[in-house]
Amino acid sequence: MSRSGTRVVIVGAGFGGIGCAIELQQHGFRDITLLERGEQVGGTWFHNTYPGAACDVPSHLYSYSFATRTDWSHLCSPQAQILDYLQGVAAEHGVTGRTETGVEVASCTWSDTNVQWTVTATDGRTWEADAVVIATGQLHRLAYPRIPGLEQFEGDAFHSAEWNHDVPLAGRRVAVVGTGASAVQFVPEIAKEVGRLHVFQRSGNWFMPRRNRPYPALVRALIRHTPGLQAFRRRFIYHYGESLTAMIRNPRTLGRLGRLRATAFMRWQLRDPEVRRKAWPDYTFGCKRVLFSSKWLPALQRPNVELVTDAITAITPRGVVTADGLEREVDVIIYGTGFRTTDFMLPMTVTGRDGVALTDAWADGPHAHLGVTVPGFPSMFLMYGPNTNTSGGSIIVYLEAQAAYIRQALQHVRGRADAAAIEVRPEVEAASDRELQARFAGTAWTQCDSWYRNESGRIVTNWPGYMGEYTQRTAVLDPAEYTFVPAPERAPATAEPAAS
Repeated sequence: MSRSGTRVVIVGAGFGGIGCAIELQQHGFRDITLLERGEQVGGTWFHNTYPGAACDVPSHLYSYSFATRTDWSHLCSPQAQILDYLQGVAAEHGVTGRTETGVEVASCTWSDTNVQWTVTATDGRTWEADAVVIATGQLHRLAYPRIPGLEQFEGDAFHSAEWNHDVPLAGRRVAVVGTGASAVQFVPEIAKEVGRLHVFQRSGNWFMPRRNRPYPALVRALIRHTPGLQAFRRRFIYHYGESLTAMIRNPRTLGRLGRLRATAFMRWQLRDPEVRRKAWPDYTFGCKRVLFSSKWLPALQRPNVELVTDAITAITPRGVVTADGLEREVDVIIYGTGFRTTDFMLPMTVTGRDGVALTDAWADGPHAHLGVTVPGFPSMFLMYGPNTNTSGGSIIVYLEAQAAYIRQALQHVRGRADAAAIEVRPEVEAASDRELQARFAGTAWTQCDSWYRNESGRIVTNWPGYMGEYTQRTAVLDPAEYTFVPAPERAPATAEPAAS
């Protein structure tokens, strides 16, 4: 550890990285540097600017508990407001000044000799650190479908997360590949202006209603001026989210109630029997992400929109070919195919003790104690890491819990004169991972293939329980679960165990 204090490098300046920096600052950590590949702080809310972009978690829960606001324009605020909020919080707490933007991190490498990390950017710049926090999350690496001829298309093509606002859509023939959460937001918007829209769907979604209209002036005034109302709304949405998780955890009981609610809503919206047949999901409610939209299903029934469920077999210079042999000629292809959620920080290279690569440590699938720490990687911490995604709540709740847990870990190191780093015990992490994976048994998550699982079928993204459970488990770091790595001048061959 440097004489000036603990040097911390945080990779990523979205909700996780900013929240972690604020937590550390508030507890006396000052040598903090955030590295952000974007041109501004904001993470996914800076990069995703597609029409209709918004969070499907209500804003009074999708915000920091220490920085609530009462002037949201909608129940679920649009991208521009979320970005403005996040950048405002970062500026207010001095995080913006600690952030270096336009930095693509290539590697994080631990030195057994120097007992520190070296973070290297793709342009060759380096930063030395006593601790590294990787806050790149699960939704930052674009996923494209593996379709023959993808590069042959002669028209305009782009991914929804890199929306090309210079491409005109009005009156043109457009193909949308994918029907996930992003497509559900932008398709109803562009369907109003395109000439013809072909939506290519691999599987349908379960939907719940969301009429995300601007708040009337009276409602805005009540939220802003009524004491306790905003706190009540936050608690209400918190428990509503927990109830959705309960449905997913109990598909044969509570899950049936969720399915009935979704079925009634979808049948009411899907008046066209052919579109209903195509759009209807064929898997257990909650196995994949339940989506909230009151605009998507009506958009599919517009006269200029076609829902296509035949598999795409090829992309040609002029359009899209499906398994029935039909080629649909289009001017623009938009890939709403989401992210490589199980890759986490990849292709960044992370190398820990004894030169072991994180990809080798994760050969059987990503795993981490409480989604935060990995054996063999001293004082390296993850935010929104393996098995910390939520299907029913707000990821901000998890991120705040992780930031406080990381802060505790570094406080333990700072409080020991002989310690330079902290590392979770392998047997502790292995036991917690076994217990975590066992909790998926009998839940809806196991009853279909989804982006929650890796190629071997292991669920690597989602937390198997409730927000409340996670915050309880991360509330107090138990030093007996860790070993402390001595400072270089005293370093023996192996790390000393922590006092219990």
